[in-house]
Amino acid sequence: MWLRPFIFTFLLIGVRLSQSVAQPTDSTRKAFSIFPFPIVYYTPETRFAYGAVVSATFRFRRDLPLRQTDTSARGNLMAPRPSNVQLLAAYTQNKQLLLFVPFQVFYDRNKYYIYGEAGYYTYTYNFYGIGQKEVPSEQYGVNYPRIRLNALRRVRPGLYAGLRAEFEDYAIQYVEPAGLLASGTVPGGGGGRIAGAGLGLFYDTRDQVFFPTKGVIVDLTYLGHSQNIFSNFTYSRYVVDLSSYHKVNDRAIVAFNYVVSMTGGVAPFSALSLAGSGKRLRGYYEGRYRDDNLALFQAEARVRIWKRLSAVVFGGVGVLGNSQRLFRANDPKAAYGGGLRLRINNDGLNIRADYGIGKQSSGLYLTLGEAF
Repeated sequence: MWLRPFIFTFLLIGVRLSQSVAQPTDSTRKAFSIFPFPIVYYTPETRFAYGAVVSATFRFRRDLPLRQTDTSARGNLMAPRPSNVQLLAAYTQNKQLLLFVPFQVFYDRNKYYIYGEAGYYTYTYNFYGIGQKEVPSEQYGVNYPRIRLNALRRVRPGLYAGLRAEFEDYAIQYVEPAGLLASGTVPGGGGGRIAGAGLGLFYDTRDQVFFPTKGVIVDLTYLGHSQNIFSNFTYSRYVVDLSSYHKVNDRAIVAFNYVVSMTGGVAPFSALSLAGSGKRLRGYYEGRYRDDNLALFQAEARVRIWKRLSAVVFGGVGVLGNSQRLFRANDPKAAYGGGLRLRINNDGLNIRADYGIGKQSSGLYLTLGEAF
């Protein structure tokens, strides 16, 4: 589709910088490495956009020096895991602004795990309707800060429990006058504040954080939203996100991802379960399909080609549903594609370039880190 982003990144600059600041051997791990690079991309909604990404990978001083057993035993869950913070800033010809800071932090030999994101967006999106009531693509503009925070503590080896919270002040600046959002029938169509808090469980046996070769992740989330915590909407969300990693040989890995997301109450359209993005069903515009509930399966084969370069093929299928019909199994959404990976440090952090293909849809994705 024409509405897919075309993204160009000056990787040569970034690779040279990463070689100069982050070249630990495979048997050691540096306390700190940083990888900056510029980005340029184009979409019809934004025209050209320019910006930069800085990715910092680090370990806290109290977790250093690493013991020999930590560096040699890849599956040792007590080995201090690397933390990562990214900063992305971009500005477009349409005077749109994107500031985004995703983070994941391990502290005190993985006793504490904190992850989430903070950002501010002045942006334009496409809306295609909710559920089976699809509409022709209509654009809307929105400004919003967004914070998502997960603070967990290890209660058993590999098992974390803790609190989750999110905040988003969705201020819609314009909608198409004749569109569905302008009709006043879509919850959240005029914007509103989202505030939620809840509980989380996280089980993690990965041998590596950024590019696992074996192990599993199980992420369970409950978030409640109500006026008692200053939300304009009252609803609940339940999410199960499971990924497993299987080493085929020294060069090949197979990874699987299973997601179930369910919403109860009346959630704004921007907070519904979404299919389509750089993480879920690559090949569809983010939020191309949205409804109360989503069940999704994805698989990916990852093969190392040469030194820091790897290739992947992937595919996925998802179904959506609502309070009347939990999942519409007769209306699946599928996508597939392939991509390349360039490892930028010895903790396994990759630049990810993927091209996904869906039904009458396609998308190019360039970012840091794996889809799952």
